[in-house]
Amino acid sequence: MLMEEVFERLRQFQDILKERVEIEREIENIPKSLVAQEELLARVKKGYAEKTEQLQAVTARVAELRNELSEAEASRERAEKLMDTISTQREYEALNKEIRDATDKEHQVRKDLQKEERALAEIEESFKRDESMIQLQESEILEKKQKISEETAQKQTRVSELRASEKTATEGIDTEITFKFERIIRSKQGLGIVPVRGYVCSGCSMILPAQFVNEVRQGNRIIFCPYCSRVLHYQEAEESEGDLIADIESGSLADLDDFSDEAEDDSYDEDSEDSEKEMGESDE
Repeated sequence: MLMEEVFERLRQFQDILKERVEIEREIENIPKSLVAQEELLARVKKGYAEKTEQLQAVTARVAELRNELSEAEASRERAEKLMDTISTQREYEALNKEIRDATDKEHQVRKDLQKEERALAEIEESFKRDESMIQLQESEILEKKQKISEETAQKQTRVSELRASEKTATEGIDTEITFKFERIIRSKQGLGIVPVRGYVCSGCSMILPAQFVNEVRQGNRIIFCPYCSRVLHYQEAEESEGDLIADIESGSLADLDDFSDEAEDDSYDEDSEDSEKEMGESDE
């Protein structure tokens, strides 16, 4: 297979893979739309359970106060009926005090009962609102889950179609290259194959060594950028070669270890020659 055909296949693979990766991310993110709503439902249910206990306690208190009120009313009524049977001042005073105490207790219990009944009414109203909200949220969540299931199934079908297209596009290309290429697409925003313009990688804008660029220009094999790992193919640059060489000589290639090592070796040889000359002159 000619390298030009390989590059064209990789471009096709890039477009297909880019779409597949995007769809797979969408499939992964779809359930996240339910998280907030499910958290809200969980909070409402927790509050509903707490209100259930509170409702039971207030209901029991109301029942207790109603019994106390009934007893206070009965005690007062009995004392009032006895007023017609008394014969002495002392009996009158004692019975009158009993009536006053029963009346005071009746008033206090009625006041407490009214307060608890208002609280009970508020809790019951809040209880009903929570019940309605829970039912509504559960209904909406169920509906969304069904839609998510349908949407996910559609997207997964499309992913299967894209995988089949990928297989066709990469037929005859080394699987190790396609595996690495897919990793590049996922990490480089969907761009895995880029041109070298002159001496510059258009993917990361780094200047490349002349010998390295010549290998890319020859197009005999798949070459990856040493900086951004993208697949490279050569494209003539608009600016003059002299300008590019000037940029290279300005130190832009210092990042490459091989070239740095060569520079260090050259520097070492020159220093050695200077030292030998100085030693010769000293001997004379």
